[in-house]
Amino acid sequence: QVQLVESGGGSVQAGGSLRLSCGAAAWTYLPNFNYMGWFRQAPGKEREFVATISTDGTTNYADSVKGRFTISRGNTKNTVFLQMNSLKPEDTAMYYCAAGSPHENNRYSSYGYNYWGQGTQVTVSS
Repeated sequence: QVQLVESGGGSVQAGGSLRLSCGAAAWTYLPNFNYMGWFRQAPGKEREFVATISTDGTTNYADSVKGRFTISRGNTKNTVFLQMNSLKPEDTAMYYCAAGSPHENNRYSSYGYNYWGQGTQVTVSS
């Protein structure tokens, strides 16, 4: 069951930008949780952490995207954005929105999140 819905993916050339959005699916009740975040999965690879934001606004990023991606919360509850600049071909992946209250040890692991979207494809060409 999909509880979150992503949008904003697409195809861009290297150096370009995209902005991903995520919100609760229609008619879906979501409990309060401490973190929302973004993960990505390229073909043949495991799902990997990209960025998270806590309820107090604290952000964390994977080293591979620091300085290029920015995560932010929307004014509406359970909405989050990912601004992606200076995109590289290695950023090509399916991007997933996630929400949950992970233990500190699982904060950067997909296992720490209970609620997921269906994913939005990002393709960066060289």
